[in-house]
Amino acid sequence: MVFQYLRRSARESPYIFTSFVVAAIGPVLVVGVPAVRKSQGYVSPARIPDTYPLPQRARNPPSGYED
Repeated sequence: MVFQYLRRSARESPYIFTSFVVAAIGPVLVVGVPAVRKSQGYVSPARIPDTYPLPQRARNPPSGYED
């Protein structure tokens, strides 16, 4: 019954058929892509720092800019 509907929608309204195909492929890609990337030796890049590292010295406030 489902296959008959898909065959008919592929002929009569291909946009519905395409939406079913994309919806079916999505979960497969979520599971399959990370496994394929790992098997090919992909290494995730280093994380971007969240903060700017402060220097390990005394901080002198700027002077000479008072209004």
